[in-house]
Amino acid sequence: MIPLKDENPRRSFPIVNYVLIGINIIIFFYEMSLGRGLNYFFLKYGLIPYEITRFKDLPPFVSHPVILNIFTSMFLHGSFMHIAGNMLYLYIFGDNVEDALGHIRYFFFYILSGIGAALAQIIITPSSLIPNIGASGAISGVLGAYVLLYPHARVITLIPDPFTFGLFYRLTKIPALFFIGFWFILQFFQGILTLPYAGKTGGVAWWAHIGGFITGIILVLLYYSSLTGMRRYRRL
Repeated sequence: MIPLKDENPRRSFPIVNYVLIGINIIIFFYEMSLGRGLNYFFLKYGLIPYEITRFKDLPPFVSHPVILNIFTSMFLHGSFMHIAGNMLYLYIFGDNVEDALGHIRYFFFYILSGIGAALAQIIITPSSLIPNIGASGAISGVLGAYVLLYPHARVITLIPDPFTFGLFYRLTKIPALFFIGFWFILQFFQGILTLPYAGKTGGVAWWAHIGGFITGIILVLLYYSSLTGMRRYRRL
């Protein structure tokens, strides 16, 4: 299933979401200019679980504390399809989450979701020497927030036509609860199936997606529960 847009009007201009998309695209074009030095760049600024759990920076060394690679890795992408897919999801779902949380809170929500995603992947693959890169962990947090805030919003989706055995696609409107719920179930089962060799080979960081999604839900619940608490306090 490929989302194309959502039927969920916003009230404010999503400046932070657009800035995040812009930063990711700019960094990706810089990566493309590196040529053979790209792998070196990923080793230097990607998230390597072994470095975090051992508090040890492996070559190529960085000039900053290696734990900051949890942050830098969120803005790196390995291919055009990698960044295109991530930015499509961020563009479709991020604006409404920013609308609900506010600009500043949305920025910190995004970063914290990325951190939660990174920690989940580190817990599952603590000794992995493979660099983890990509915004998908943080964007998974955005999906978690979206499904909580707008479960009934319609997502215009491109799906394989079963009558042509997937040779052609058709457009359909799917509730966000179903679309994102299906997405999460897929991530979860893929994460379970790949556990025996997690962190030993490249590929999708399924547990980062799961961790980011859960972090996003928790952060939104905490935010709105704090608002409820403040309202009760004011009534007193």
